[in-house]
Amino acid sequence: MLTQVHPKLPMRNKQITWQYYVQQLGFTALDADEYPEYLMVTKDAVELHFFLFENLNPAENYGQIYLRVKGIETWYQYLQSKHVAIHPNAPLQLKPWGVWEFSLLDPDNNLLTFGEAF
Repeated sequence: MLTQVHPKLPMRNKQITWQYYVQQLGFTALDADEYPEYLMVTKDAVELHFFLFENLNPAENYGQIYLRVKGIETWYQYLQSKHVAIHPNAPLQLKPWGVWEFSLLDPDNNLLTFGEAF
């Protein structure tokens, strides 16, 4: 029986990834100092993992995750208040399939898409 999923995404620099997810997006780091080449962050019911990939070319990174959200407008406004860059092609919008969505690109070009069905 499957109970949870924790996506693993590449990162080039642990400190930069930590800063983005913890200081800008409001996640909490789990055991950040214990594993020098690995980072785990959590927020609400979501846990993301990152592995060190120093030679990653962000232009060739196709890492992507889709996160379901309750209160997407509040989340979007929070990110804007923190000056988090919203993907230029994916501001908050109602999609034809009936879901409000927007996207971010993290420092390593991992695509984070947030969605809430209405």
